[in-house]
Amino acid sequence: MSAQIIDGKLLASNVRAEWKRRAVKLTEQGLRPGLAVIMVGDNPASEIYVRNKVRACSEIGIHSEVHHFFGNTHQNEVLDCIRILNHNQHVHGILVQLPLPLHYANNQVITSIAIEKDVDGFHLYNVGALVTGNTNFAPCTPYGVMTMLEQHHIAIEGKHAVIVGRSNIVGKPMAMMLLEHGATVTICSSKTRDLSYFTRSADILVVATGQPQMVTAEMVKPGAVVIDVGINRLPDGQLCGDVEFGSVREVAGYITPVPGGVGPMTITMLLCNTILAAERCQQNASI
Repeated sequence: MSAQIIDGKLLASNVRAEWKRRAVKLTEQGLRPGLAVIMVGDNPASEIYVRNKVRACSEIGIHSEVHHFFGNTHQNEVLDCIRILNHNQHVHGILVQLPLPLHYANNQVITSIAIEKDVDGFHLYNVGALVTGNTNFAPCTPYGVMTMLEQHHIAIEGKHAVIVGRSNIVGKPMAMMLLEHGATVTICSSKTRDLSYFTRSADILVVATGQPQMVTAEMVKPGAVVIDVGINRLPDGQLCGDVEFGSVREVAGYITPVPGGVGPMTITMLLCNTILAAERCQQNASI
């Protein structure tokens, strides 16, 4: 029997509808949620991502503005821009589109964002606070995955969750969030010996490696929940994930497609975090 497909587009649409009502309510009260995006350079993929984020903001009622710098811009100019945005009362969320140019110090740029405006959840404070379960904003992709599991009533407590990929953006925060919800978590990487040994024991398998179709059917436990975070372009131009979708869907219980799975949820959680930041701003102003 084929796995149930977790439709990220449909789920994102439903979640956005709920948060749009909250954005409209804020706007009616005189506070329109605002998101500022900082982009450095002319990375084609980044330009597409930023364009999608701006369009999503418009659809949900969030004011957005893009601050685009040339690739040879000195890092201090970007830091000055962030400092101004930190004090801008009309901007409730700030994100820096990655990757930054090689001559930039990523952590220095990210940590210059005010914690209460770090809607991407990449500030060291927010990442570190995941350990205690008290982060202001969870990183958007893991947050989207957790929302997917929740919306499909997939039990996490007591399950074995295996994460393939140990990035600071997905793998590590994903592990902390699953651990917080009672899962037993194993993190694997490209250096893991006998990767299949671990993936075959996973009740929940999250794959975020950037390696096209590396997880095959024989690596998956029958009935497992398979979350494919990867997005890759094959030589023929076709998009695919890190999971071999066609074969794995015949083994898994649930599976996310690529495209149309985790991707739409990532942008959705960015919108949610921005609206939440605006709500907190309103609450603090009324104290």
